[in-house]
Amino acid sequence: MSTDSIGATMDRRGFLGMALGAGAVASVLLPRIACAAAAPVTMTVYKSPSCGCCGEWVKHVQAAGYTVKVVPMEDLSAVKRDAAVPDALQSCHTALVGAYVVEGHVPADLISRMLREKPKFAGLAVPGMPQGAPGMEQGQAKQAYNVIAFERSGRTSVYAKR
Repeated sequence: MSTDSIGATMDRRGFLGMALGAGAVASVLLPRIACAAAAPVTMTVYKSPSCGCCGEWVKHVQAAGYTVKVVPMEDLSAVKRDAAVPDALQSCHTALVGAYVVEGHVPADLISRMLREKPKFAGLAVPGMPQGAPGMEQGQAKQAYNVIAFERSGRTSVYAKR
């Protein structure tokens, strides 16, 4: 080992020792870093003020850790148009989260997957109001449904089956 590498090793060890010796600073900074990494994702949900199933879906995504801002609106057509939600995919509420649109009763785990994977589409939709989808639970009865990915162009594909 050359004297240069010994000096470099000593410098790194000395630096680490000093850094670790600054426990007070680390004990203050590390929790803040951890909290910042686990900060909840905020979504804005546009919904009719009188829609009960939309409120249940909001509870579903909140239980999954999302922070939700609810914007009550009687007419969501402008929101859906601006978000490029195809007519055939429209449902009772529209949410915006990150760079994506979430239309209808999309399960929170699929929203999380979309945000994690960052696919190149506009958003996800569950057209209609299928029984058993989040917010549409009615006992044990469940209807099979597709979660549809859609592009701003109107192109669609099945993202998941439930």
